[in-house]
Amino acid sequence: MRRGRAALGIVTTALVMVLVGALLVFAGQQDAPPAAHRTATASRTATPSPVPTPAPVATLHAPDAVATVLPAGDALSAALEASAAVFASAPVAVVAPADDEAAVLTGASAAVAVGAPMLLTSTAKANRAVRAELARLDPRAVLVVGAAPSTVAPSGATLVPVTAGAGPDELEAATGVRFGPALEADDVPGAVAGLGARPVPALVVPGALPTPDAATPAPPTASAPSTTPASSASAPSATSPGSAPPGSSTGPSAGPLASSAAAVRLPETRRPAQVDGLVALTGVGADTPAALATLRAARVPLVPVPGGDPRASTASVEAVAQAAPTRVVALGAAFGPPERLATRVATAATGVVAPGGGQLVFPDVPGVPHKRYVALYGTPGSRALGVLGEQDVPATVERAERIARLYRPYTDATVVPAVELIATIASAGAEDDGSYSRRRTVAELRPLVDAAHDAGLAVVLDLQPGRDDFLTQAEEYTELLELPNVGLALDPEWRLEPDQVHLEQIGSVGIAEVNAVGDWLAELTASRHLPQKMFVLHQFSLKMIRDRDQLDTSHDELATVIHVDGQGTQPAKRGTWNTLRAGAPQVHWGWKNFVDEDVPTLTPEQTSQVDPVPDLVTYQ
Repeated sequence: MRRGRAALGIVTTALVMVLVGALLVFAGQQDAPPAAHRTATASRTATPSPVPTPAPVATLHAPDAVATVLPAGDALSAALEASAAVFASAPVAVVAPADDEAAVLTGASAAVAVGAPMLLTSTAKANRAVRAELARLDPRAVLVVGAAPSTVAPSGATLVPVTAGAGPDELEAATGVRFGPALEADDVPGAVAGLGARPVPALVVPGALPTPDAATPAPPTASAPSTTPASSASAPSATSPGSAPPGSSTGPSAGPLASSAAAVRLPETRRPAQVDGLVALTGVGADTPAALATLRAARVPLVPVPGGDPRASTASVEAVAQAAPTRVVALGAAFGPPERLATRVATAATGVVAPGGGQLVFPDVPGVPHKRYVALYGTPGSRALGVLGEQDVPATVERAERIARLYRPYTDATVVPAVELIATIASAGAEDDGSYSRRRTVAELRPLVDAAHDAGLAVVLDLQPGRDDFLTQAEEYTELLELPNVGLALDPEWRLEPDQVHLEQIGSVGIAEVNAVGDWLAELTASRHLPQKMFVLHQFSLKMIRDRDQLDTSHDELATVIHVDGQGTQPAKRGTWNTLRAGAPQVHWGWKNFVDEDVPTLTPEQTSQVDPVPDLVTYQ
């Protein structure tokens, strides 16, 4: 019995020792680095781990100027300019040979994925510029794609080679970042511009991927690939030899780096945060892949602006307004002077759309329809001064729209209905101020101006100043000219000298006065960030505008139109048209149809056959 108790005691003691040993082992495991099976209780007793050092991140900056235009004369220059414009420093960088499209696409994918600038190598001279830019960026490591020379890298930087045309698995092995499936880039600039969201696809040249019949399914992998180098090392089965991680393609070669767990790779980094308010403008033919990749690596939003003027289309106006830029970097010299671009961007950022779309009176941009205007001329409440005054405000708007519709079958342009309101009317008497010009008040004109705005009609205010001057009268209608759909017309026939009266002499104006009005109107438009304004000069005799060859048409805020007046037979009107056009400045042209006085009045089809086709047609 004692032996039985003794045996039982021995067994009990042994079990206790086993349990104590197990607890010691368990406690030892808790002192090891954290693992997936760690419990909450054990974590309270474990030795605290040191706080990890955050992974380095590129330093971004926005240019000091509101608008910066990168000339982007070639792909190499564009890449250097983009890097300098937005990257102050970078822990990693990407280089690829400029003449290898596969390498460029691979580099673009990698640059965006890790948030690094991308530069292109070529001749010895070009490579010196690359070497200087890399020295400024001071990277710890450089991803060398394809046959790019490693000699451009700063001394001491780690060189990480990757194959041109690399697939997602090789790129992950080299960068430690998960990539999406390989994607053939049929539209290279468009494909690169679309990069950003992770996982970034591995871009390859067209034809690099196998056809569906030739594709071989990849074997399943043990686990999904990780997104950082540190966690990738803890999951070697994610990229094992002969297999591809989820989202990879079997098309491009995996390369030697993909199957080696010990292959050199970029240091762990973080993608930079977006610089608030910084936006890049593209779309003028200088959208090279490396420059686009660098901008996307810096998380700079790209806004396409075909033609280089963000005011040109409704789409570009809305895109700029949505982006709400405080600084812009424009890719391509076609964007023009930075100061002008800054003003254009500020106007587009308002989001206000002019009649007919966009913010230009006569857009001349591929893919954006031209505009033609068809207007009723006169003043509200006066049947004698033109068809505009023959009906009330709602009927005037409806009539303008109806006549404009008659022109649409004869043009591919957008036909915009309009009204030209006589704001100051030439009078037979001197008036109280001796000007021989009767002013309509803003309150009298406002109902039609507002109705036109609500209906999408363009408005032009016409001045007949008598012995007054055009600028003085124009300033009196500032309130209306501050509206986005209102332009201005000068009618020199009714601009008198101090000893002249209407209908006894035909008035005229010197070009200095015309240019002064243009200067003022352009400044008003720019300072209020208004859409471009139509600036109309009425003329039926060369003597009406003296020194017309000195007309200033340089204002970006104005679209100048010489409107050919004159009534009578069609041969006489064509003669006036041709005479006034001879030797004229670079302007747009207007034609007037007198409903009762012309012999005969041209139909919309006949008016559309005038050569060149008038940009503005008015009915009086």
